[in-house]
Amino acid sequence: MEEKKTESATKNVKKVNLLDHIAIKHLLDESVSDIVTSRGYKEDGSFTSTGLVVSSKLPRFSDQYTLTIDSADPQSISAGKSVQFTKSVTQWLTKDGVLVEGLFWKDVEALVKEYTEAGEPKKKR
Repeated sequence: MEEKKTESATKNVKKVNLLDHIAIKHLLDESVSDIVTSRGYKEDGSFTSTGLVVSSKLPRFSDQYTLTIDSADPQSISAGKSVQFTKSVTQWLTKDGVLVEGLFWKDVEALVKEYTEAGEPKKKR
C-alpha cells in the first residue's frame, strides 16, 4: 500500500534538465496552462468579452522568467490591465531540477487574480 503512494507521488513530480533553458521554459509554460485551465478558463476560449493572452519568456543564459497576462483586444472597454512578473526560476526549481509546484502555482494564481481585479471597476464610496 505504501509503495503505491510513493509510486504515484513520483509519477506526479515534474523534473527538468537545469542546463536546458528550452525544457525549463516548456515545463513552466505547461504548468501555467494547467493553472489557468484549473481556474475555469478555456485554453482557446475567451475571458469576459475579449481573449486572454498569456505569454512568457525566458532569455537564453538567463534565469529570469517573465510571465505576462493581457487582453487580446486592449482597446476593448472590458479589457483588463496588462500584468506581469519577472522572477528567477531558481525560486521554483530544486537543485535536482524538480519543480516545486506549490510555490509556482501560488505566484501564477496571484498574477491571474491581479489581472481579474485590475479589470474590475473600483467601487465609489
